Amino acid sequence: MSVAKRQQTATSGNYDPANASLPTFHDAVPGFQDGSDNPRSYLERCLEVIDAREPEVQAWVTINRDGARAAADAATDRFKAGRALSPIDGMPIGIKDLFMTKDMPTEMGSPLFKGNQTHADSALVYGLRLAGAVVLGKTVTTELGFSHPGPTRNPFDTNRTPGGSSSGSAAAIGAGMVPATIGSQVVGSVIRPASFCGNIAIKPTLGALNRGERAGGLSQSHVGVHAGSLKDMWAVAYQIAAKAGGDAGYPGLYGEEAPAEPRKPSHLVLLKTEGWDMLDGTTRAAFEQVLEQLRKQDVKVLTRADSPTIDACEAAIDDSLKLARDICCWELRWTLRNLAEKDESQMSESLKQRLALAEEMTLEDYRAALDRRERMRARFRALAPFADGCISLSSAGIAPPFDGSGSVGEPGITHQTGLPAFNAATSALGVPCVTLPLMGVNGMPVGVQLIGQAHRDQELTGTAAWMQENVKPVSL
Repeated sequence: MSVAKRQQTATSGNYDPANASLPTFHDAVPGFQDGSDNPRSYLERCLEVIDAREPEVQAWVTINRDGARAAADAATDRFKAGRALSPIDGMPIGIKDLFMTKDMPTEMGSPLFKGNQTHADSALVYGLRLAGAVVLGKTVTTELGFSHPGPTRNPFDTNRTPGGSSSGSAAAIGAGMVPATIGSQVVGSVIRPASFCGNIAIKPTLGALNRGERAGGLSQSHVGVHAGSLKDMWAVAYQIAAKAGGDAGYPGLYGEEAPAEPRKPSHLVLLKTEGWDMLDGTTRAAFEQVLEQLRKQDVKVLTRADSPTIDACEAAIDDSLKLARDICCWELRWTLRNLAEKDESQMSESLKQRLALAEEMTLEDYRAALDRRERMRARFRALAPFADGCISLSSAGIAPPFDGSGSVGEPGITHQTGLPAFNAATSALGVPCVTLPLMGVNGMPVGVQLIGQAHRDQELTGTAAWMQENVKPVSL
């Protein structure tokens, strides 16, 4: 799609998943190999879209054009010499501004870190550079990756939020700026904004991708990948794991370098979560059409009514929003105390709410939350014999208004970037999720979420590939 055409359609709120166009990289590589194209030209095409869309979308904190051009030129030389480093050699990538970059500030969406220069790369960024990726810039995140929004707007309706906390990462894909970006998720920060912005994205198994150094040291923090295609998504995730491994104490991402072949599921569990009762009628009707297409192709969709084991899992993951809130508040309290002592006036009310909640907790409260999380995980593992995976929605409807008038809350916290009601459970479970942009609701994207058992990430992407080929996108 041309820059002008994308600019015209992306701001009008008339999203159609059947005709949506997302940027891809893998299909440009043959041109790099035969000399008809090159990574520098590809980068310049990305910059052209950024120049056209960035004034309204505001997805980027910093763009390192000179550094990116130098990296793209080096990749071009490698392709000419027949020595490409990896399938992502020359790929322009945006990095969520929670992760350190040696050549750009790491400001974490907070005025308290304005101009913060680390002069070092986080492990995942270092791994991407080793694979030849072009680290183009830093994408906007919410304050410390939590609830208070940055300036980024939804690329399909700039009156709406892109979601959070991977706001800029999701919006940059939806706006067609780059083929892949890095996000992260503690509660719903990859899958929900991907849903709002029409991305393909993965939140891998907990610890599968090395997050390196980041504020908080949160036990549910996952590195995720936003992309315009499953092939690019998997290629980026695989290269991070191959070059940087997983988090300390974790075995990293399992799977082969080649993308998974499409794999039809025989059974899927419909995991409703606490988000189901929050759905509007149109979103639910669109999702029911997706499920009906699966049933017509002999995919059995099981619900809690079909098995006491599924029912027990649903019961165990209910109220996951509060569970995730409590775990995160306790783990973040030292960071928040230090920031408050530095300058509390530079903290949002949302962050102050989290600090207040943390101060009310005891060690026994935290231990109880961890115990409940472990019981949830056991209940989810018990689903493995029943199905090839689970299916759910990626968000509780379309993106709410940017001005906060659609803000929703959980006990003690207000979310201006959308409520992660379909995401909190899977983050607590630490299992892999993939979202596909299969639905258009009232002219805006809503994703369908596939959920797998831990360490079966590549199998899940095979199911996602089959879904893309065999499920017709739904617009209502």
